[in-house]
Amino acid sequence: MFVAITNTPRDYAWGSTTAIAELLGTPASGGPQAELWLGAHPGSPARVVADGRELAEVAGGRLPFLLKVLAAASPLSLQAHPTSEQARVGFERENAAGVPLEAPFRNYKDPFHKPELIVAVSPVFDALSGFRPVAETRASLERLERGPEIEGLLARLRRDEDLRAVFEWLLTRGEGVDELVAAVVEAASRATGLEFATVSSLAESYPGDPGIVLSLLLHRVRLRRGEALYLPAGNIHAYLEGVGIELMAASDNVLRGGLTPKHVDVPELLAVLDFAPRPAPRLEPERPEPGVGVFRPDVPDFLLVQYEGGEREDPHARVRWPLAGPAIALCTAGSAELAGASGSAALARGEAVFVSADERELALSGPGAVFVATTALPLASST
Repeated sequence: MFVAITNTPRDYAWGSTTAIAELLGTPASGGPQAELWLGAHPGSPARVVADGRELAEVAGGRLPFLLKVLAAASPLSLQAHPTSEQARVGFERENAAGVPLEAPFRNYKDPFHKPELIVAVSPVFDALSGFRPVAETRASLERLERGPEIEGLLARLRRDEDLRAVFEWLLTRGEGVDELVAAVVEAASRATGLEFATVSSLAESYPGDPGIVLSLLLHRVRLRRGEALYLPAGNIHAYLEGVGIELMAASDNVLRGGLTPKHVDVPELLAVLDFAPRPAPRLEPERPEPGVGVFRPDVPDFLLVQYEGGEREDPHARVRWPLAGPAIALCTAGSAELAGASGSAALARGEAVFVSADERELALSGPGAVFVATTALPLASST
């Protein structure tokens, strides 16, 4: 079964006023358009084009994944997401305490984890992601003109094992943190380098926020079009600017850590974070054939297939992809044809379709560009 679906972009303040409309060829609203959700998540469920029903009704329940178009014109908050066990325990704990689901200080909105990946579709997509080795942060700080505040940070930050204590000191605005933030912003304004440009940009958006200094503890990542990041549980990250196709487990559990006016629960965030320095979490696609990329994370909830008909020798030759569960396809350029055992769908730029779990194989063809989100998990019934 193929069902055409649509949705209205969410108007978060950090969203671009033009990028989603330009990518999908849809009308701009005149205000910010931050995220277009294509899934069954109750926070912004996709609707059936033919009759306006919510997708969960057609799909038969909750989908394990949520596909988004994300367009950031300014930085999002520093944040991390829990493991499945952390989400389950936290959700049950807040329920038992009587914390309303809609409370702004609630941490866990559901009992699910929220790993996610993002593929850049703009020429560049900028982000902060994961702790880098302390030696790299020290090398950056040592390039600055240093007064007592920055020297004090260097004294606190000598080994990778110091990351947790320094992070907590910054986030709780311990003694000297406000003075350190001001000193780093001032010194960065006279320095060159992408990490210092980021400090200056964050200071404009969130003056005085400890997240400005926290950014120097993290990898500064610049994706080119078609490149991806995968953000597992415990990864601290913030998207800074750009347009991407985002795919995640269907959850709304976000633990924030700065660069936001919203609730920040420092103890809970510290319990969730992975402080081990690791390489920037880029995710390389599998290339089973020309014009096809498969972004496969280490969780079964979702995977993303990118089809580029213009890169194929014969764009009308079908690419066949096995489906282990339901799927959602979005056309981002040109046009394409999707076919299964029980039907087909012609997609033009900006159009999306839900593919039911009984279609065991999906065939794609045509000159356009399509992203297909699917899963290795069975559909969870809502009844």
